[in-house]
Amino acid sequence: TGMLARGLKGVRLVTGDRCAGLVAAVNELLPEARYQRCMVHFERNILAKVNPRNREWAADALKAVFAMESRDKALEKAESVAKELETRKLREAAKCLREGISETTTYLLDDYPREHRRRIRTNNMIERLNREIRRRTRVVGSFPDGRSALMLVCARVRYVTSNEWSTRRYLDMSRLGESVPVAN
Repeated sequence: TGMLARGLKGVRLVTGDRCAGLVAAVNELLPEARYQRCMVHFERNILAKVNPRNREWAADALKAVFAMESRDKALEKAESVAKELETRKLREAAKCLREGISETTTYLLDDYPREHRRRIRTNNMIERLNREIRRRTRVVGSFPDGRSALMLVCARVRYVTSNEWSTRRYLDMSRLGESVPVAN
């Protein structure tokens, strides 16, 4: 809501870890945007339901699903993997795969350039920043007050965004070309 109040517009895709509040907010506040469930979080959710004996096979099978070039092929492959999971008596993993594969393959829709797929299928960028913040705050240990913790976090975010994010382009938006519809 705050970002929209400050002028955010044109959002076409939101990638997250299936947080119920985020999904509801996207549906309510950004009706033109689609939701992309983070592929990495989704894989972890499924693998948590797989016994250690089958985990390597399952991980490779899920990688094969996400290596498909089109969404239709990915959905077909996911169904065959789900059937194989069931034959291996991994019904909960198969159920999880069937329930979440649709929102986890949003990035494969033709609305998004192929060159962007690798980056928009996960929320790794923000996860990496969160890990860096945790690492920095653990070094300090305890803070005298909340304000000092906030100052450290803000300083780290400012450093990362001004150095790492400003020197390289994360997504080449010119790839969107004329296909950018007016959203929101």
